[in-house]
Amino acid sequence: MAEGNHSHNHVHTNTKAVLNRLSRTIGHLEAVKRMVEDGRDCSEVLIQLSAVKSAINNTGKVILKDHIEHCIVHAVEEKDFEAIEQLNKAIDQFMK
Repeated sequence: MAEGNHSHNHVHTNTKAVLNRLSRTIGHLEAVKRMVEDGRDCSEVLIQLSAVKSAINNTGKVILKDHIEHCIVHAVEEKDFEAIEQLNKAIDQFMK
């Protein structure tokens, strides 16, 4: 979770959990790639891709909750409306 343009230091309590989730998801996606390379059944591949999508979405939720609990609370306290607008844009992108 890289730092943005906020005027405070980012302190995230879930960074290690997010990194672990991403590592598992990358491994899962690599396994799906091997399934395709091995000519596995398309239905099986689609089911596994769905699981990868779900894992990515759940990781996004963890990041979003962490961001709200730390950065956005701080931004509201500091009246940093730019940080709130950046969050809105990020949510719009993530939800596409």
